[in-house]
This record gives sequence, structure tokens and C-alpha cells, in this order.
Amino acid sequence: MAAQADPADGWLRGSLELALLAALAEEDRHGYALVHRLAAAGLGAVRGGALYPVLGKLEASGAVLATWQPGEGGPGRKVYSITADGRDRLAAERARWQEFAAAFARLLDSHCEEAQR
Repeated sequence: MAAQADPADGWLRGSLELALLAALAEEDRHGYALVHRLAAAGLGAVRGGALYPVLGKLEASGAVLATWQPGEGGPGRKVYSITADGRDRLAAERARWQEFAAAFARLLDSHCEEAQR
């Protein structure tokens, strides 16, 4: 019997750009630190195969800047920071997210009210 995927995996995939911008608005981070920040926020595990293409897309669009920094006793690593354009995008996407979440909550609440009748 095949294991069922957690629906939250799809939700995160669809909102990963926004989550990464929010994490980078807090502070600059390398990929591994971003994965840990998202997990600490309760968003689950993000694999590198999902993370790095999205970071590359954000970098290509000018929302994120990547720089190589020397490692402490190890290899260097790419550190990502949010740009002014990224902050503008985060603010706009945050507003759209809040509208979407409110609309979705209304839909779910109306279903719950109908189910209780």
C-alpha cells in the first residue's frame, strides 16, 4: 500500500517563495539554515531539490542576492539575502496571502456550519 502524501507538502511547495522571502527578511541565511528556519516555523522539511531551484528563481528575479562566504573550518557556502525588490515583493505577497487565507477560512467555516445543521 502506497503512503499518502501530506497535503501540507503541496501547500508549502506552492508558497515556498513567500516563506523563503519571509525567512530572509529576518536575516541572511545559507540553504541549510533556511531549511532549519522553515522547519522551526512548523512548515515541515524542505529538501534541497525543492529549495535550491526556488532560491535560484528568486535570485534571477532580483528578489534575492547570493554571495559566497568562506566557511568556518570547511568549504565556503552561498549565503542568501533579500533585496529591496524582494522586500517589496514580500509586502505585496503578504497582503495577497492574507486575503487568500481569509477567503479560504470563510469557505471552510461555511462548510463546517452547513455540516453542523
